[in-house]
Amino acid sequence: MTQEFLFEQIKAKKSFLCVGLDIDLEKIPPHLKAQEDPLFSFAKEIIDATHAYAVAYKPNLAFFETYGLKGWHAFDKIAKYLKQNYPQHFVIADAKRGDIGNTATRYAKAFFETYEVDAVTIAPYMGKDAVEPFLAFKGKYGILLALTSNPGAFDFQFTEAEGEQLYEKVLRLSLEWKGAEQLMYVVGATKASAIASIRKIVPDAFLLVPGVGAQGGSLKAVAEAGLTSQCGLLVNSSRGIIYASQTEDFAATAAREAQKLQEEMAMYLSQKNLV
Repeated sequence: MTQEFLFEQIKAKKSFLCVGLDIDLEKIPPHLKAQEDPLFSFAKEIIDATHAYAVAYKPNLAFFETYGLKGWHAFDKIAKYLKQNYPQHFVIADAKRGDIGNTATRYAKAFFETYEVDAVTIAPYMGKDAVEPFLAFKGKYGILLALTSNPGAFDFQFTEAEGEQLYEKVLRLSLEWKGAEQLMYVVGATKASAIASIRKIVPDAFLLVPGVGAQGGSLKAVAEAGLTSQCGLLVNSSRGIIYASQTEDFAATAAREAQKLQEEMAMYLSQKNLV
């Protein structure tokens, strides 16, 4: 998928919403737990209910890996279901991979060739040889963990040396790597105050922004600081949408929560004359 196509979808839906599929079997509605593949059944209903309001989906691999082969099988089914039924949606494998050489290449082939997703989240702290293998696939993207939403982000990411903080150095150096035009960046909504400075380094790149909703991030603050002439944002909400209800009408409730975010996003896009 090209970034131009992604922007066309954003304009068509007046939305830059990414729905995170962090599927915990302990939290899904009880009536689904007896099904043969409750992970896929839950995801399918969420996708079918929210696809009109979202432009992207982000399965979190930890929530599938924990169930072993059944979890991987469910992830495979979800990836195929999205590709076959909603091919206009951008699919992110939230895998947070980060290894070097042949290992990184195999991770990239797994997600881009076997599962055919559009992007993979990557930990950049082993340097460019942990990232560049993901950028060798045409129309695919690496999403670097730049400035994350968790409290522990302050342990390392804000460390300052030679006049810049570590996350800023990651952003700056990444622009020199082969395939840098295929990079996107994770920036937590709880760090929205830093987005203005981030935009000075990566003015046009797409930012994947978690932390809106359950983690308390402000969509308004993110939009004001981060929107570009081609939107440049994918704002993720997981728990606030997928676990909005545990009753049998959970999918309809999820759709209403997704629609609320979409309507707010439409307002910010309109204010920037993007729709």
